Amino acid sequence: MIDASHANSLKNPDNQPKVIEDIAVQLEDGEQRIVGVMIESHLVGGRQELVEGQPLVYGQSITDGCIDWDTTVTVLERLAAAVRARREVKVSEAA
Repeated sequence: MIDASHANSLKNPDNQPKVIEDIAVQLEDGEQRIVGVMIESHLVGGRQELVEGQPLVYGQSITDGCIDWDTTVTVLERLAAAVRARREVKVSEAA
């Protein structure tokens, strides 16, 4: 299980797609030890402070910075393609 956020992204949500791209390349190369990926994702990217008396932005984190929904879709599609490629590598190695 790889955490694409926190230390691997230097706590910068903008780095998560770069981390995920690296993971995807490893998957495409047939890496079998990767069993899952954790991402910090929300509807609205970034994070906001919780300030008493001030309204919150709907869909934005109040804890860790997150990638936005559109970026989430993109990285999940990239990971899905990489997993399909890994399956092909596994099948060809078994033949």
